[in-house]
Amino acid sequence: MPGPRLVLTSLVTQVARGVRTALDQRFGELGLTSQQAGVLLHVSGGTTSPRKLADLLGTDTAGMTRLVDRLVEKGYLDRSPATADRRAITVALTPSGRKILPAVKPIFDEVADAITADIPADVLPDVLKALEAMRARVS
Repeated sequence: MPGPRLVLTSLVTQVARGVRTALDQRFGELGLTSQQAGVLLHVSGGTTSPRKLADLLGTDTAGMTRLVDRLVEKGYLDRSPATADRRAITVALTPSGRKILPAVKPIFDEVADAITADIPADVLPDVLKALEAMRARVS
């Protein structure tokens, strides 16, 4: 019989897969993946760099470059040289990106609410603390 730590890591993997599937299904209606929607949400705060986005979303810079490329192709992001370092780039929402943004956050909220509905509010801080500790170990 597997120990509780092995069961926990297996459950975390299954939950992550389920969350991604649920989000991808919902964002598919908008022609986006959950990762692309996450990028749009993070860029909504203003111009940023792909490196910062990669850190925020827990992906590597090559993966973020591909995500940004796809969002530029879809017309949701603009890419331009950074003012401080012309070798670096920054990304910002286009008018089309700003137009689709109001549909993005509610989907994240609805899926999060549905998935966490059975977790009592008083337990949630401990769950978050445990998951943050696990994330720190794999980062």
